[in-house]
Amino acid sequence: MKNRNSYLIGFTVLSALAAVLLPAMPQPVAYHDFADHRAMFGAANFLDVASNLGFLLAALAGFAVLLRPCTQFEFGRERWPYAVFFAGMLLTAVGSAYYHLAPDNERLFWDRLPMAIAFMGLIAAQVGDRISVRTGLTLLPPMLLVGAASVIHWRVTERAGAGNVIPYGVLQGYSVVILLLIGTLPSRYTRGNDIYWVFAAYLLAKLLELFDREILSLGHLTSGHTLKHLAAAVAGFVVCRMLLLRTLQEPAVEQGSIPVRRVAGRRKGES
Repeated sequence: MKNRNSYLIGFTVLSALAAVLLPAMPQPVAYHDFADHRAMFGAANFLDVASNLGFLLAALAGFAVLLRPCTQFEFGRERWPYAVFFAGMLLTAVGSAYYHLAPDNERLFWDRLPMAIAFMGLIAAQVGDRISVRTGLTLLPPMLLVGAASVIHWRVTERAGAGNVIPYGVLQGYSVVILLLIGTLPSRYTRGNDIYWVFAAYLLAKLLELFDREILSLGHLTSGHTLKHLAAAVAGFVVCRMLLLRTLQEPAVEQGSIPVRRVAGRRKGES
């Protein structure tokens, strides 16, 4: 456990240094030139806009699962990081649809900000599941501030004529790696390995984004970016399914504000 904690702390420090010390890089203008420009029902880039419905449905399903009294949460406050995650997905549905109607840097801000919120919520939720409920909840506010700051920094620097998207890019990479590291820790709940399906959906989404034009050229039915939205939304549904099906496998008892676990007839503080 000490080695894992050292890895988590070390990687966090290295990521922070990379965000500050790497040379600034503006958002490439070509990023906004997606493959599918077809308009339908009076809406430009219709499929890239409409595919954000997947995020909306995943978010609504997530809130429905969180509100179920029988959904397994050892402590009620554990719902909060997951609520932030699904709120981020809900806002992504709105922000991404708004962005894809007329893609540019100003609108991209409203796409990226909710995605940063969703990432931070999921990380805090996994910290709560696998390390400590109190630690996950304590980290949630500063993580949300860091996530928002990375997007705001990019927007401010772009407006100043010296754009720097590096901190946001580092944050995305950090989120993926830190979730992988945390995912190696045992969860207090069953279905803990479902987090790897979230990674799979994320990687698929990135591949689809990379081959946006190539996919559209295969019959001109849909583009890679449209499918990217749907693949990313699947990650939200995976989290919904995990919460719906999981059960508590290592119950704890709270003493004051510190959760402790019962182990072989004795009590042990949460690591």
